[in-house]
Amino acid sequence: MLTMDVFRNNAFSAVSMSAAVDTMGYVPNFLGSLPGLFVPQPVRTTDIFIEERGNGPALIQTDERGAPPQRRGAEKRTVRSFRTLRISQASTIQAHELQNIRAFGSETELQQLQVEVARRQLLMRNDVDLTMENMRLGAVQGLVVDADGSTLFDWAAQFGQTIPAEIDFDLDNAAPASGVVRKLCNSVTRTMLRNLGGLGGNNVSVVGICGDDFWDLLTAHPEIRQTYLNTIAAAELREGNAWESFRYGGITWINYRGTDDNSKVAVPASKVKFFPVGAGIFQIAYAPAERFEFVNTLGQQVYSWVVPDKDRDSFVDVEMYSYPLPVCTMPKALHRGKMT
Repeated sequence: MLTMDVFRNNAFSAVSMSAAVDTMGYVPNFLGSLPGLFVPQPVRTTDIFIEERGNGPALIQTDERGAPPQRRGAEKRTVRSFRTLRISQASTIQAHELQNIRAFGSETELQQLQVEVARRQLLMRNDVDLTMENMRLGAVQGLVVDADGSTLFDWAAQFGQTIPAEIDFDLDNAAPASGVVRKLCNSVTRTMLRNLGGLGGNNVSVVGICGDDFWDLLTAHPEIRQTYLNTIAAAELREGNAWESFRYGGITWINYRGTDDNSKVAVPASKVKFFPVGAGIFQIAYAPAERFEFVNTLGQQVYSWVVPDKDRDSFVDVEMYSYPLPVCTMPKALHRGKMT
């Protein structure tokens, strides 16, 4: 007979369930899969301190031999504190939903119950992963927003920096000037690398994620098509290239695939968002869960556990939590563009 006591089995402990959901398959996410873009930082506290140092290189005035060397000025440091966020969701399993679970064949009640719990976890994990992708998409634009569109972190305002003005690529121009797209690519790259102040060294690459309309006009632009006309890639010009990528002008261009409504998590159709990969300016801190067993431990990406109904013994809540803080430490190194 299946009873609520089964949820006291070690298979449903917070540690076991968190470990299981961490290895579960999840919704693909482009920004989360780019190597070197977001650096995970598990922490033991709920607050994160970010230190900013003004230690850029400076010219040294020449002086006479034998004279005392010029002393380097003290570094200006600013420390800011930010609190990690909380993502949470629960799914209730009612007693009557387990009514027909019984042991037969090679399956046991526990095994069948684990399958149902795992199914609920998978649905919640998909929602958590979509939420994290939304936060990453916000971070690469310097503005992290909540599910309702409200601002969580405006990193440019937090660090007193300014994101460069949006560039008009004028892609719908019927008679574009020669090499205009390449010149704008150079402008984006130079601005970004200069504003990085040397972060990442020579390992930085520039990525531009495009909305659908921007992508279609960009890949149809005479300058782009002429470049690829006599190469192996010319065959691709005759085929559809939705949600693909190519490299031009020192930038990797990608048609970003968001949610199916192309609005909930997406790049606006007529826009492109540029960001550096390999510079280390994007990080995600993960704080520990709000349970005694996780106090002062390094944070995990997700946590999951079950909470039984103690009053009526008629249901359990399968819960999932994450405590992230997506950070962009150098928003002035970001860039953006539009098609017209």
